[in-house]
Amino acid sequence: MSSGQQVLIELRKMIISGEIPGGSRLAEIPTAEMLGVSRQPIRMAFRLLEQEGLLLKNPTRGYTVREISAKMMQDALEVRGVLEGLAARKLAEQGLSDVQREQLKTCLEKIDPLFQKQSLSDEDVETYHHYNLIFHKTIIEGSNNVAIIQALNKNNQLPMASAQALTFDKNAQLTELRRLHHAHIQHCAIFHAIANGESARAESLMREHSHVVLLSHMIRSVFKADDLPLL
Repeated sequence: MSSGQQVLIELRKMIISGEIPGGSRLAEIPTAEMLGVSRQPIRMAFRLLEQEGLLLKNPTRGYTVREISAKMMQDALEVRGVLEGLAARKLAEQGLSDVQREQLKTCLEKIDPLFQKQSLSDEDVETYHHYNLIFHKTIIEGSNNVAIIQALNKNNQLPMASAQALTFDKNAQLTELRRLHHAHIQHCAIFHAIANGESARAESLMREHSHVVLLSHMIRSVFKADDLPLL
């Protein structure tokens, strides 16, 4: 995994976990010193985290960590589930092209061996991240629906709403391994539903995928709220 990707994942995790609390001001040099890296990966990470809605650019210099609530994340992920579910339904109704079928199968085949291990390296996480994005992108673009694509692009600007916003806690390897494995199993089910033309099932599975994998993990582990609705 590139140093830039490692920095991005680490900063994202620190913000979502509250280790860097909402309202904190971030600048390149102090953050680079904190993580023991150069300013370049910090600069890149800041720009991407701003696009994801986790950082707000200050009028003068630096960034401020956005105040994030459980409801904000839940709302964004609910919308993502609806939109990606609709994309999966459309693709199942249209039928997979040979190229789309091979792209989705390749994603599953590249990710599957990762879960034969007891822990994931930085390279393993990067592999998962890379093919996870291709899997989602193939389904979204395969819907051939500009409105879905544009709405998802807009929604992705909210905290943790995008499939791009991967976190991985190296200090909780077993939990993280199980979480990503569960997501992979869901990918397999989604692929088979789309490939078999089961449009309603594909939509339901895709909505569940967006909701459970991200929402339950992030909100429950970060906010530890007792009054959150059961998923």
